[in-house]
Amino acid sequence: MTPAGAAALREEIRALWEDERPKVVEVVSWAASLGDRSENADYQYGKRRLRQIDGRVRFLRKRLDRVQVVDPAAQAKRDQVFFGATVTYARVSDDAEVTIRIVGVDEADAERGDIAWVAPVARALLGARVGDLRRIRTPAGAEEVEVVTILYPAPGASDEGDAA
Repeated sequence: MTPAGAAALREEIRALWEDERPKVVEVVSWAASLGDRSENADYQYGKRRLRQIDGRVRFLRKRLDRVQVVDPAAQAKRDQVFFGATVTYARVSDDAEVTIRIVGVDEADAERGDIAWVAPVARALLGARVGDLRRIRTPAGAEEVEVVTILYPAPGASDEGDAA
């Protein structure tokens, strides 16, 4: 996972634990003080939401304990595609260019072009250099692509910053 991805998970934990959970606890306490809890929607929903928040926080904390944070700005071999690289490739069939960034599983967001390192596209591109041809499996079948550019964040910059 990139440093920005780990920071996003930590921020989600903070928001759930420090912002949302206290508000839900307050509603549950108020609802419980009204008496009959069996037909009290605020109480029942609040208790359910507390369980969801606690479960998500547990999951995120375990995930952060196991994750390996890799800073793509520290990549020494900048002429090859590795984790954290922003890669532009051209489809050989129609010369259409596609730009993706190879990130951790928890950070993947196809709409932003962030592709998990375990995705078929990323796995096919790992280790490639500019000019290399690679075969990528797609839902429409296999297609050949050529690596056009490989960019990494500048050393000392965050992985969300400018590429170098």
